[in-house]
Amino acid sequence: MDVEIIELGPERLPAVVDLCRRALDLAEDAAEAPAIVDALAARAAADRPVLTLGAVRGGELVGVLVGSVSQRDARLGHVDLLAVAPQERRRGVGRALLTGAERRLAGLGAAELLLAGNPPYYAWPGIDVRYTPAVCAALRLGYRQDRTAWNMTADLAAGSPALRATDAAERRLADGGVTVRRAEPADLPALAAFARTTFGGAWDGELAGSLGRPNAGAHLAERDGEILGFAAYGSSRPGWFGPMGTAPAAEGSGIGGVLLRRCLRDQAATGLDTAQIGWVGPVPFYANAAGARIERVFFLYRKALTEQE
Repeated sequence: MDVEIIELGPERLPAVVDLCRRALDLAEDAAEAPAIVDALAARAAADRPVLTLGAVRGGELVGVLVGSVSQRDARLGHVDLLAVAPQERRRGVGRALLTGAERRLAGLGAAELLLAGNPPYYAWPGIDVRYTPAVCAALRLGYRQDRTAWNMTADLAAGSPALRATDAAERRLADGGVTVRRAEPADLPALAAFARTTFGGAWDGELAGSLGRPNAGAHLAERDGEILGFAAYGSSRPGWFGPMGTAPAAEGSGIGGVLLRRCLRDQAATGLDTAQIGWVGPVPFYANAAGARIERVFFLYRKALTEQE
């Protein structure tokens, strides 16, 4: 095959964005290509090893892959983005990019490669089931599916349940000594500590990506200075909501629904028609609180690596 796999530097990221705009078939992904590439290939590089590979034919970029090493477990590599120009599909470009990523990430110490999101910087939980060529490439290269994830969509049109007023609920919470407000960058240390100690995972990093950035933000609930819950949006993608969490002692208080709809109103104010609730756990909560529906489904894959690959 007459395609060359090369490592791309920061100066090539505008070309990567242009390719993703053309190669990501789903309109919502193509529209957010600049934010996706910035999060996965630029912002993430400050916190973890990032690999950006390009497939080049005749000097033209025809495919791209962004991979990374997990911050929490250096034995795990991730493919965060794989895009191939439409006219180049089924010609081995995706396979060549994946093979190149396997070899390079194994050289960085990864023992296993996941085709799955690497929080706190991720654009998808895994491969959207509608990206059939990517699923086929994964299966041909011996990846095994080990999980399924899904997103829910919240309608942000006027009159949607997602935009229901929260005034009455907030007054009721206030009567119990609970204050609900917009989070500020100065709140990040306390929010990050709350997320780490209460939920673990990488939510502290996602909160850091939401506070103080355009088209992103968070809201919190507190009593006497103690955080009881938070909700955030826009960490890696402007159109995505999450993460959110409520302290176990405050579950059932209505805090979660208030924080959720506050964030969704913010997203609607930016002109969004819908918001994606990413990598959803409690489906009934989001269905009841915001009228959200399951819409995007993702397959997550993994494969053991050796340094010889």
